[in-house]
Amino acid sequence: MTAPTRQVHPHADTVGVGGLHTDPLWGTVTTLTPLELALLRTWPVRRLGHVAHAGAVATVTTQTFSRLEHSLGVLGLVAHLDGDDAVTRAAALLHDVGHAPLSHTLEGIAGIDHHVTGMARVRALSDLLGEHGVDVDDVVDTLSGARRSALRPRLGLVTLDHLDGYVRSARAHGRRMPAPPRLLRRLTLQDGVLRTDPAGARVLAQLVDAEVAYHRSPLNVLAVGVVRHLVRRWLEPGADADAVVGMTDGELVAALLRDPRTGDETRHFLTDPLAWCVVPARPGPAPEGVELVPGGRSYHARALVHGEPLPDHVPVPDRAPDRWVLRRDHPEAGSAVAMP
Repeated sequence: MTAPTRQVHPHADTVGVGGLHTDPLWGTVTTLTPLELALLRTWPVRRLGHVAHAGAVATVTTQTFSRLEHSLGVLGLVAHLDGDDAVTRAAALLHDVGHAPLSHTLEGIAGIDHHVTGMARVRALSDLLGEHGVDVDDVVDTLSGARRSALRPRLGLVTLDHLDGYVRSARAHGRRMPAPPRLLRRLTLQDGVLRTDPAGARVLAQLVDAEVAYHRSPLNVLAVGVVRHLVRRWLEPGADADAVVGMTDGELVAALLRDPRTGDETRHFLTDPLAWCVVPARPGPAPEGVELVPGGRSYHARALVHGEPLPDHVPVPDRAPDRWVLRRDHPEAGSAVAMP
C-alpha cells in the first residue's frame, strides 16, 4: 500500500516522467510498472487525455478534467489500496478506453456503446499486455465483473472508479468535503470491496447525492441535449458508430463546425449556450428542432461500514423526468417555464 503524501513529485504529468505518477487530488505518488508506462504510450490511452470526463457539460462548467486524469487517478487508488494486483492496475488504466468523444454524451447514437468498444480496444492491446505477463482475458474479466475486484465489486457498492469520479467532480465544482487524502486514510479494501467507517460512509453518501443532483441539473441536460441534437444532424441516417467513436473531443467539434448542416448552430452554442433552454417533455414525439433527453433512475452506490452496506439515510432517487432541449426562440419554449 502506498501512503498518501503531499510531498509530491514537482510535475503532476500524465506520461510517467521518472517512472512515477503524482496525483494532485489524492496526494499519492505511484511507481508505474513497465506495462503501465508502455500503455501510457499507446493511442487508446493517450486519446483519453482529449476526452472530457464530464462530456458536453465541460463546455459550460468548470468540470473540465479528462478521462486520462481520471483513469490515472483510479490507477493510483488501486496501487494505494491493492498495489500488487497487476491485472486490476492494468484494468484501471484501460477501463475508459471505449468512450466516444464527450464521454457518455453520445451513448446510443448510431449504436455507440462504450462498453462494447472498450472491450474491443482492450483486446487489441493483447500482445502488449502479454509481453508484460498479463493475460488480456483476465483484464477483460476484471472490467466485466466476472473477476471480482475493486473496479467491479458487488452491484450497488462504491467502486474505485466511482470514488475517483465523485471526488474529482466535487473538487471541480467546489463542493464542500474533507481533503481527499484525509478521506483516503479512512478507506480500506477487503476482498475487492471498499470499506470505511461511519464518518467516511456519510461523506461518500453525500458525494453520491451531489453527483445525482448534478447529472439531473438543467445545465447538464441542456449541454447533453444540444450536442446530441447536433451529432444526430451531422451523421447521415443509418450511419455507423465508427464514424465518430475514434475521435477526440476537438476532432468532433471541428467536424461539426466544418459541416454546413451543423456549423452555424455549433458556433452559436459555443458562443451562447443559454440561447437554448430545457422544458418538461410533453407526451408524444419531440417536435422538429427539439431533442428529447430521457430521464432515468440514477444508480445509488454505497460504501461498506464494518462489513455491511451503509443504510440509505436518503431514499434512492425516483426516476428523473423526461425533458426537451430547444432553442429559446422555438415555439415550444413558451409552453412551460424554461430552464436554466
